[in-house]
Amino acid sequence: MSESITLHWVDWAIIISYIIFSLGVGIYFSKRAASSTEEYFLSGRSLPWWIVGTSMVATTFAADTPLAITEFVRGPGIWQNWFWWNLLMGSLLGVFLFSRLWRRAEVLTDNELLEIRYSGKPAAFLRAFKAGYFAILYNFIVMGWVINAMASVVSVMLNMDKWTAVWLCVIIALVYAILSGFWGVVVTDLVQFLIAMFGSIALAIIALNYVGGMETLLFKLNQLLGTDVVTENTLKFIPPIPDEGLGTQTFWESPFSKFLIFTTIMWWSHHGTDGGGYIIQRMSSAKNERHALLATLWFNLAHYALRVWPWIIVAVVSIVMFPIIPSEYSELGVKAGYPLVMNTLLGPGLKGILIVSFLAAFMSTIDTHLNWGVSYLINDIYRRFFKPDESERHYVFAGKIMTIVLMVLAAFTALKMQSISKAWEFIFSMGAGIGLVLILRWFWWRINAWSEITALATSIIITITLELIAYFQTINNDLQYSLFGASPVIFGIQLQIHHKLMIIVPIAIIAWVSVTFLSKPEPIEKLEEFYKRVQPGGWWGPITSNFKHTLQPVTKGIFILWVSGVLMIYGFTFGIGNLIFQNYGASVILFGCAGLGSYLIWNKSISKLT
Repeated sequence: MSESITLHWVDWAIIISYIIFSLGVGIYFSKRAASSTEEYFLSGRSLPWWIVGTSMVATTFAADTPLAITEFVRGPGIWQNWFWWNLLMGSLLGVFLFSRLWRRAEVLTDNELLEIRYSGKPAAFLRAFKAGYFAILYNFIVMGWVINAMASVVSVMLNMDKWTAVWLCVIIALVYAILSGFWGVVVTDLVQFLIAMFGSIALAIIALNYVGGMETLLFKLNQLLGTDVVTENTLKFIPPIPDEGLGTQTFWESPFSKFLIFTTIMWWSHHGTDGGGYIIQRMSSAKNERHALLATLWFNLAHYALRVWPWIIVAVVSIVMFPIIPSEYSELGVKAGYPLVMNTLLGPGLKGILIVSFLAAFMSTIDTHLNWGVSYLINDIYRRFFKPDESERHYVFAGKIMTIVLMVLAAFTALKMQSISKAWEFIFSMGAGIGLVLILRWFWWRINAWSEITALATSIIITITLELIAYFQTINNDLQYSLFGASPVIFGIQLQIHHKLMIIVPIAIIAWVSVTFLSKPEPIEKLEEFYKRVQPGGWWGPITSNFKHTLQPVTKGIFILWVSGVLMIYGFTFGIGNLIFQNYGASVILFGCAGLGSYLIWNKSISKLT
């Protein structure tokens, strides 16, 4: 290890102080969290918007996030971030529709809604299946990804065996997640977010000053990459459109086709369209509808507009500082650019804070997935099907036992995972065709349990079929097959995740719409009970003919609010980006759009909620 990686005692003092703080939070909230499942999994539905929204932001930042951003920027360019930037359009439905609806539903988990909205054995099966699928299979892959990423960071940042450090972090996160439940998660998330933002902004400023400022950085980038065109492509916010002379096949394999599919299909078709598990958990923990909406709006502003640019600046600087990644970090690849900049430029104190920000990000994601996954196992499987009449303290204790089991199994799964990014795409594909059903089950009375089962089953079957095609193609070419290691080739195109969406989503929609009209609707009594509870608005003709609303339907004015949200968040996101890279004219226009969107959201929604 190089001398720069040796930590000063100040850095160790900062790291140890943070660990003591995390454990202290767990001990402080342990008694309150143990009183009931609602306290343990939702903090008694008493949280203000700024804690809830900040917890959402902290949870979606794991140790791998700055590394992934660095890989995007050093690879295709800044525009590759549309892989997740596109999801804002679906997240805005979460802000203006689902944050309020989930708070009205007053469920402990989103799967609990299935037996409120649907009836009979199909609803019970769907609840149990989705709870097990997300708590175990989905959760293991996410936690495996996060644990592997943290191990990679530690291999660069600390002079110790990487798995020793990671197991230490796992144990600390496990202890306070068990002791304090959701209370410990959200309180530590708040501190973790502040540390992470301070650390990333400080590193970006130091890195930019080191290379001589933005103008010098852009000049050096041009020199290094050879041409203005290459540099421009690296810094583009939207991928380049292919030349007119290219054929159809080449177009569908181009970056611009990926951008088009992400922005037109991906954001409304995936399994998190109505919020997604742990975001829904936080919506449900807010004090009331207004706090749920404000929390989700703040989350989207911080998640898309504020947090990403310090990482992007460091990633661009890393191209200049480390055009070629040193051979000892070849296992990490170009992702190593971020921690290498940290090691080179940060002195005692700041290095400790940056390391703590990585630890905090890692731990906030792990404890969230533990608490959320266990809430599914307890509320939707154990309590629902095995032990329905036990005391609240019994369920909390059972949850603590399951937390330990879940963590140990996830850690061992991480040790065995090889192609984790391919596994992630596989899981994403398996839920790719269900998004529209998750939206419409709130707003259209005709949706039934078989609609959702069909959408999910179709996505799973097609995804497995495509993997089998990849398997047989690999074997027939006398190559060695590894799970998720190869992409199927159909009509001469090597199918990536966005190509799979073009197959899965249309077939899933045709399948579930057909099944919906071929099967009976849910009983009128069930539909009336659901509508009275959440009063969403939409297409509920047989139910609402003589219904007197006591709550405002959330669909009122939704289109204007959605467009306003797009203007606000994308306006701030790309306004800040253009300001950083000195495109001042575009920046002023985008900030104007953001201001208009913000005004409309306040005037038409927030100011009217109590």
